[in-house]
Amino acid sequence: MPILTPPGFMSNALPKVSHGEGCYVFDSTGKRYIDGSGGPAVFSLGHSHPEVNEAIKRQLDKIAHGYRYTFTSDPLFRLNELIQAQVGPGLENIIYVSSGSEATESALKIALQYHWNRGDRNRSRFIARRRSYHGNTLGALSVSGFAQRRKQFEGSLIPCSFVSAANVYRPAVAGTEEELSQFLADELEQEIVRLGADNVAAFIFEPIVGAAGGVVPAPAGYIHKIRDVCDRNGVLLIADEVMCGAGRCGTWRALEADEVVPDIMTTAKSLGGGYVPLGAVLYSNKISEPIMNVDGAPNTGHTFTGHTLACAAAAMVQEIVQRDGLVDRVKVQGVSLLSAVQQALGNIESVGDIRGRGHFVGIEFVSDRTTKLPFDPALQLTEKIRARTLQAGLICYPVSGTVDGVGGDAAIIAPPYNASRSELEEIVDKFATGVSLALADINAA
Repeated sequence: MPILTPPGFMSNALPKVSHGEGCYVFDSTGKRYIDGSGGPAVFSLGHSHPEVNEAIKRQLDKIAHGYRYTFTSDPLFRLNELIQAQVGPGLENIIYVSSGSEATESALKIALQYHWNRGDRNRSRFIARRRSYHGNTLGALSVSGFAQRRKQFEGSLIPCSFVSAANVYRPAVAGTEEELSQFLADELEQEIVRLGADNVAAFIFEPIVGAAGGVVPAPAGYIHKIRDVCDRNGVLLIADEVMCGAGRCGTWRALEADEVVPDIMTTAKSLGGGYVPLGAVLYSNKISEPIMNVDGAPNTGHTFTGHTLACAAAAMVQEIVQRDGLVDRVKVQGVSLLSAVQQALGNIESVGDIRGRGHFVGIEFVSDRTTKLPFDPALQLTEKIRARTLQAGLICYPVSGTVDGVGGDAAIIAPPYNASRSELEEIVDKFATGVSLALADINAA
């Protein structure tokens, strides 16, 4: 087994991928891994789905891409129809990009253009939460409360205010979930007032925090309270559903479970299932109207915006998701998946919290359950979990720095939507094996 290192570093030390079949990925030595996290919560239909592959081939036989200022396309229109059928009313407009980071950039720009065209030209500030991650471009990093990923770029990031993370396991104040939600909503409003409401463009947040926290759902009542705060102050609400959306949590929109519609929403990852890079920004007619009236179009986009091949691939992914009822399947199977993880790991002293929704489960590790003290970052527990689970034949998604940007270890399980019950059991069994070995490596129980 080669020495494993974090992604982006010494990639020659990582296994070399060969091919994939359904929930399984094979390396060049023939070793088989079950994909327990869909990469970073991307592969909603697993790998090499024959219908998606055929859709890609058919489109390539026609044309790979018609540039957006020259052509539109049938795949784009079809994907629009499929998304609108799932997303529900209130997000009628869609712009396609090539990644979640690009989607965040476009969401920020659309918010600014909306305010500018309405004459609110001082509304240029953004508010986000600590322990959040919205992408790796400079604009997206600017609104990300993730110290590990932004520290080298601090001098070039745009100003952004940060309020407390919405985390029941590590609450900003003691009390009930309702009291925590009220504190967080009050804190947001106080920050808007401090900046001056007429200076604030939008509040951006993840409905369920992914990489920066290790699957952290918001406390009860939180979403409605921040929606009210934003509405009272003329501040737009941007929901980042790049990781938690497109069915991952058992509803197509993660916020659907909270019965709240944001002004602007980003999605990516599971939208196209990892077959061809694709992200999207969805926004309401309220946002679109002043943009279209003044400029005729949103002032955002890239060379590959609305990429024809990417839309064809994503359209087939979404057709299969709808046809096979996979979002409902994720909702139902997610209950048993969470229960299985709790049963397999709940008695391990170093497991502090197990949480999630649908096919999106997070496990947080602590050196002391009572104090919730994280392990010393020097122990590199995250990387040991990565190595040991791969050794066991499992791909999961360990994340570090989840408590304060330096300390904090967690892992994410995010299987494909069409994973069978036996495959989910295999994922849990191999994860428990890898975790036990990793904890033994640092002399923890």
